[in-house]
Amino acid sequence: MGGAFARHLLASGFAVTGFDIDAGRRAALKKLGGKPAASAAAVSSSCPVLVTSLPSIAAVNAAFFGKGGIAAAARLGTVVIETSTLPLAVKHAIRDGCAKRGIAVLDCPVSGTGAQAAARDIAIYASGDRKAYAKAAAALRGFSRSVYYCGEYGNGSKLKYVANLLVTIHNLSTAEAMVMGLKSGLDLDLLYKVIKDGAGTSRMFEVRGPLMIANDYRQATMKVEVYKKDIDIIEQFATDLHCPTPLFEAAKPFYAAALAQGRALEDTAAVCAVLEQMAGVQRKTSKRSKSISTRTRKPR
Repeated sequence: MGGAFARHLLASGFAVTGFDIDAGRRAALKKLGGKPAASAAAVSSSCPVLVTSLPSIAAVNAAFFGKGGIAAAARLGTVVIETSTLPLAVKHAIRDGCAKRGIAVLDCPVSGTGAQAAARDIAIYASGDRKAYAKAAAALRGFSRSVYYCGEYGNGSKLKYVANLLVTIHNLSTAEAMVMGLKSGLDLDLLYKVIKDGAGTSRMFEVRGPLMIANDYRQATMKVEVYKKDIDIIEQFATDLHCPTPLFEAAKPFYAAALAQGRALEDTAAVCAVLEQMAGVQRKTSKRSKSISTRTRKPR
């Protein structure tokens, strides 16, 4: 995500300074025309608007408040666009900790996969102080398809939880449709073309359907192990609200099964492989999706 953001910001005419704990990512930024920094603090000391994209609570604590973190060097009035998917309590802790140092934080989760971010096909749910948003708006537009100002801080995350609840269900429903097509002997390219143009389509069908057709989940746009974190966040949020989520609850075991099958680093579209195994389907995949062959076997 961060690499895609940087590339689009550079293409939009912004000067971009960035930091990643992975030296390879810093080298990639330099190759794009950006300026790699030695720490998050080095970025925050020179940039009036920051963008953070972080995979875990531990990464958040290190990036914001650890040694060499953002809070250690950011100038008064700095605005941070925080795009990660995190529990609401963590988002509030980031805002409150930064406010003590005169740093404004916007809660700006991203709706879209890594592949969509690469294509600048993401929506951003921005929430927080309106003046801070005005200062950051140009940068937000620089790496997204659309930006929505959603009001008070935290609303962005709440909307992201709702969006990810639907993603969880729609991704699995896409896999279910693909496996039904396989079992019935349909050509998956034909299935994809026809369903995409009809009432049964969804954004997840369009984005993850091709991965399921190719039967190759190694180039992950969202890793199963990372998405497990998002599932846990949604579950806790719904529990705190005492809100029933029956379809979401029904979907969860299939993502857990993907983890149990050793697919942690694969794309979440790999739930299709889980269903194929349950259905007794085996596939051989060539480089061209049209040459997919299938056969069914009796479940053991």
